[in-house]
Amino acid sequence: MVFRNENRRVTVLAVLYFIVAIAEVVCELYAYTPLIYILKPMMPLVLMLLYYACSIMRRPLFFVIMCLSLITNILFIPDSETYLFYGLLVFLAHRILLLYFIIRILKISDFIPVIIATVPFLLVFFYLFMITNGIPENSFVVLIIQNVLISIICGIAVSHYVMQDSRRNSWLLQCGILFGLLHFIVFVEKFYLTGFSPVIFRPMAMGLNAFAFYAFYEFVMSTEKLNRNDTGSVG
Repeated sequence: MVFRNENRRVTVLAVLYFIVAIAEVVCELYAYTPLIYILKPMMPLVLMLLYYACSIMRRPLFFVIMCLSLITNILFIPDSETYLFYGLLVFLAHRILLLYFIIRILKISDFIPVIIATVPFLLVFFYLFMITNGIPENSFVVLIIQNVLISIICGIAVSHYVMQDSRRNSWLLQCGILFGLLHFIVFVEKFYLTGFSPVIFRPMAMGLNAFAFYAFYEFVMSTEKLNRNDTGSVG
């Protein structure tokens, strides 16, 4: 009975997450700012509740990463260069911790496949960076580091999926590709098409953000389940 109640709670939270995500995408489409300020921070909050309800390990770093995502979401709402700069700084800390977390739970020891898979992403993101004019000087270094970090995350996702097609690595691949697309969309909207970016970009970015973080959550849960099974087998 307790197990059934726990499953029901997890299902309700998962459904709630996607309801909030869809509502946020619609609000972005119609630029309804009052609800955006409510729904955008709600997404990482609901995902934290979902992880807390579902996970046995409840890793503190997962909650730190989600909190940084919450702050980034708020700072990216205003159309202001100052808020954008602070948002990029928080986003940078978020990406560093996200990368560290992925490396840590995957227990990566051989980085050669990762480096090989990272190179194409580096070429794409730095080509876009080089052909973009009007990047604020205070954001220059931050964006370079962002490009490197997201390229490594995508490289890890692709290399692990190619080496072993498992449930965990499938979720990681989805997570990595979605984060890469999100980075591309945000960069194009904020810098490449400054002042006249299409209205569809923000809803697209939020949709990618929602699915990327859900894929990240599923990747973490799949890894924890795999570790528990391995521990049980050894025991």
